[in-house]
Amino acid sequence: MTNTQLDVLFKPFQLKTLNLKNRIVMAPMTRSFSPEGVPGANVAEYYKRRAAGQVGLILSEGTVIDRPSSRNDPGIPFFHGEAALAGWKKVIDGVHEAGGKMAPQIWHVGSVPNPFTEWTPDTPAESPSGLVAPDKPRGNTMTDEDIADTIAAFGRAAANSKRLGFDTVEIHGAHGYLLDQFFWEGTNKRTDRFGGSTIRERSRFAIEVIKSVRAAVGPDYPIIIRLSQWKQQDYAARLANTPDDMADWLVPLVDAGADILHCSQRRFWEAEYPQIDGENGLNFAGWAKKLTGAATISVGSVGLSGDFLGTFGGESSSPVGLDNLLERMERDEFDLIAIGRAILSDPEWVTKIRTGNTDSLKDFSAQALGELY
Repeated sequence: MTNTQLDVLFKPFQLKTLNLKNRIVMAPMTRSFSPEGVPGANVAEYYKRRAAGQVGLILSEGTVIDRPSSRNDPGIPFFHGEAALAGWKKVIDGVHEAGGKMAPQIWHVGSVPNPFTEWTPDTPAESPSGLVAPDKPRGNTMTDEDIADTIAAFGRAAANSKRLGFDTVEIHGAHGYLLDQFFWEGTNKRTDRFGGSTIRERSRFAIEVIKSVRAAVGPDYPIIIRLSQWKQQDYAARLANTPDDMADWLVPLVDAGADILHCSQRRFWEAEYPQIDGENGLNFAGWAKKLTGAATISVGSVGLSGDFLGTFGGESSSPVGLDNLLERMERDEFDLIAIGRAILSDPEWVTKIRTGNTDSLKDFSAQALGELY
């Protein structure tokens, strides 16, 4: 990779009040190092190191809204309550001190359990229809009151994001968690206005969450929403089998107030609709941008040899080239690229890429998930 080829990664990006020095985003990665839901000094230093390493935008680990069963691990941080918010204030102040920009990812896990722990919240899990996957009951069906309170809780979290000084906010709507359980026909069997036979109808809950967030932060504060076709409950699941389906899903979210669509796929280089534009066609983020006109973030096994899902089976990965990424960004397929494991194991990944010091890039091993470095 030459400096000229890399220039596309290091162009500034501006949207509303968000001004980034480059196109590289640190992907949100659950770390579970916040006892009692409170991020401490070790969490603040972890993010500050990435800011010092020249990441353009840091997206926090999932941090949960004020609902009794919103998390599935005791080390997941809250984004509510005096102690947790004081911890996040130290995080964002440290990131800004190091010259970085950051968003909290606000989250509700729905009825999804954590496969790595037997811990459960004191109250039953909640989801659109009391299902964790098609035909698999778990927890309670949300009442109208539960839904209204959850929508309001997302708004309060977003208001706190702006008040604490974060540069933007991301809503987690992917990977089979609560918002995604409303999107997914297999887990949303409701017959009220939050259900329906079409993806447009089942998007109502997410639309109301986005509207709540927009009302809380005002017109100029950027809103990101993370989305995926695949679910951890079913890697082959798809919400949108055609571009028309995708437009029905995504356009209403943008109309409701989402500024940036963070499009998660397992491998960013795979075409979303190869039957239309070939095996090297637009990926998920590319189609989302084409259909909505919104800015998009792509993500999925960037810079490493192995699929990120293999990490949970103990697989390690080695650095690989970025040629395919740079080609896609050069043709403006998407606006930003999120990097996960490579930055988790190496806070200086961005600097090394920029300076051509690729020989010193670090391998990634599953052991890195067990430490906060």
